[in-house]
Amino acid sequence: MGPVSEADGEEQAMSTERMPDPATLVPGAADALAALERAVAAAGVDGRLLALSQLRASQLNGCGPGVAGGADRARLHGATPRQVDAVAAWRQTPWFSDEERAVLALTEAVTRLADRPDPVPDQVWDLAAKHFDRSELAVLLLGIAVTNTLNRLDVPTRQQAGS
Repeated sequence: MGPVSEADGEEQAMSTERMPDPATLVPGAADALAALERAVAAAGVDGRLLALSQLRASQLNGCGPGVAGGADRARLHGATPRQVDAVAAWRQTPWFSDEERAVLALTEAVTRLADRPDPVPDQVWDLAAKHFDRSELAVLLLGIAVTNTLNRLDVPTRQQAGS
């Protein structure tokens, strides 16, 4: 084995968990987040759509546990292998329905709020509203928010997928 470069050292440092999941260290926080996740899952929106949304948001946020969990959930809820493999490039593939595309566009816009002056443009919102009623949109938005919250706890503390 050759010498360890500075880049290798950075990669190794990035793979070391800094601390346990913060939600487990604050009494009641993990239970509250889990309750919100259960409420979203039980609200009647197709679990495949929620999982594809979780996967895409976690990819954008660079969250290993979220990507792994989103991919597992997507498969569990019937997403095809091609969908799971290509969700990062959903615009350039034929494997997503109009409804799935609306969810993925909404997920990207809500996850990247700071990237544009109009974070969720009317075009994105109107497309989602074409496929989902207000209650379903509320579920989707809560699902995206929960995913982003969990990602924002996992990424800075360097939580590891599979742990």
